[in-house]
Amino acid sequence: MSLKLAIGAFIVFAIALGVAVSVAVNQLPSYAELIRRDDLGQMVRVRAADGTIIHSIGPSFGEWLPVADIPPIMREAIVAVEDRRFRSHLGVDPIGIVRSIWVRIQRGRWTQGGSTLTQQLARNIFLSNDRSFVRKLREGILAMALEWRFSKDQILELYLNRVYFGGGAFGIDSASRRFFGHSATELSTGEAAIIAGLVKAPSNYSPTADSEAARGRARVVLNEMVEHGSITRAQATAADPESVQLARNTTAPSRTRYFVDWVLPQLDMLVDEAVQPLDVWTTINLGMQNVAEQSVNRHSPEGAQGALITLDRDGAVRAMVGGRDYRESNYNRATQATRQPGSSFKLFVYLAALEAGYNPNSMVQDAPITIGRWSPRNSNGRYMGAIPMRVALAYSVNTVAVRLAQEVGTRTVADMAQRFGITTRVSTTPAMALGASEARLIDMTRAYAAVARGGIGVTPYGIRRVTTADGTLLYQHQDDQSRVLVQPWVAQQMTELLAGVVSNGTARAAALGRPTAGKTGTTSSNKDGWFIGFSSGLTTGVWMGRDDNRALPGLSGGQAPARAFHDLMVRAVANRPVEAFPTDAQAPDWPQGDNEQLFMQPDAGEQPAFVDQDGNPIEQAPPEERPPSRDDSARPEDAVREEFEEEAY
Repeated sequence: MSLKLAIGAFIVFAIALGVAVSVAVNQLPSYAELIRRDDLGQMVRVRAADGTIIHSIGPSFGEWLPVADIPPIMREAIVAVEDRRFRSHLGVDPIGIVRSIWVRIQRGRWTQGGSTLTQQLARNIFLSNDRSFVRKLREGILAMALEWRFSKDQILELYLNRVYFGGGAFGIDSASRRFFGHSATELSTGEAAIIAGLVKAPSNYSPTADSEAARGRARVVLNEMVEHGSITRAQATAADPESVQLARNTTAPSRTRYFVDWVLPQLDMLVDEAVQPLDVWTTINLGMQNVAEQSVNRHSPEGAQGALITLDRDGAVRAMVGGRDYRESNYNRATQATRQPGSSFKLFVYLAALEAGYNPNSMVQDAPITIGRWSPRNSNGRYMGAIPMRVALAYSVNTVAVRLAQEVGTRTVADMAQRFGITTRVSTTPAMALGASEARLIDMTRAYAAVARGGIGVTPYGIRRVTTADGTLLYQHQDDQSRVLVQPWVAQQMTELLAGVVSNGTARAAALGRPTAGKTGTTSSNKDGWFIGFSSGLTTGVWMGRDDNRALPGLSGGQAPARAFHDLMVRAVANRPVEAFPTDAQAPDWPQGDNEQLFMQPDAGEQPAFVDQDGNPIEQAPPEERPPSRDDSARPEDAVREEFEEEAY
């Protein structure tokens, strides 16, 4: 009776199993659907301007290789180490199951899973990795359904193109390129053994994690291949894993990470694709980026941080340095930090003045000035009387900048700064003329780039286009030249003024031997050093300082930042044609009037800030305790240079 019951139970189980497998077969996706790898997560590859992959997110896929293109040695290696009876079983290997159960009884724990390649494929595509009996039963049913529906070669092709090999690589082609630097169609015996050995524990045996462990596991695979009859002992010896050359990772972890971290959040705003693999083609120039990092690290004072950004004429970011070492700090000082820009902010004061009718030769007074209870002074404590506006900017004369801001109105200057892309709050107190309001390096750089572009607005961007892995275009950047911020003659006169800063003024260290324009900035107690300039279509901004805002003795915009600018730009523009600054735009004929009358009152609703000569807030001393201001007589232009080698702002 018990035998009959056993036979009956077996028949019922077989029928139920057959029905389950039949149902599973009817529910399986087609082969064309299975070769898609969307279920593994979205892959995003970020590429430099020359196409070099600089960062990958999510799974990494290589080419899908048909089974005929997969080297026989790779097929033999994976079968030998993972499923010797692959060609003979029906998806589930009874011998393997019995063996794993016997080992479980002997050792008291599961050490061999007994899963076939087909079971692993079923789990990889359809199931999770939990160890429940129900999951194992479903895995077996799905494996038999796969064997019923597809050929052995199709199953092996699916397996080798989908299995995870570690290091983010899914499929043998991705693994081969990741670990050996070439396509899987070129795999040698030793390389095939290393890849086949990764399936058991990708994290432990990955060559990028532990090359010795990977080679040791490969020797086990070669022995299995010998026992399986796939290769001879002599072939196994010749395929010494120690002689296999692993691909080197030539991209330093920190080299472009500041840029990548800035670019990737923008992707969701540009494309609506969350499944297909994407290639993000960016603007970053790896040559410029490398030199930019070297320049910042070479010139940043000890204990200080440095940041740099280079924009092409249309706003394309060619280099971005957010700090001296990404591994130590991923805080991007080029795009996130807000610091006082010092005299580099005078750009907006002079733009407003030019737009209001001044010109580079307009005479302005360098003389003591008091607004409320604030009396700013020049860095050398001297005053020269009436001087041309070009001289005042070249040597960063503070009193002139303050006078000009009062003449045109500090609200007008603030509006000009915001017009040119300053996104932080701009104060309208008198000290704003000396750069007391904080700004971001990327915003200041785009403002100077707009001047270089003739007054046309510049928006920094890092993504040129986005495509799917097969090349389908999803997004293409379009240059917008419609935003005219100032008339061309204003931009040209401003460029003329900025060129004088480099040729004769505080930024001579930035000279490139070709037309170059820019402005230095140094804040109170040498806490911040800036230089922003342009030449031959490239605009570069440099900032240096401490994150804790402590003073850095000797730091000034005309020194370390200007030198870092020079070291990068002299190489960045080397292969670009020399471009003379335009001079053809004509200013309108202004009606004769007294445009030099100075209005010393702050804008309505604003009270003058109590700040020192450098623009920083202070406790205002009583009038009787304040030292008298100095009023030196006017001096000729050729004597200006020695008096204004450095500027307080």
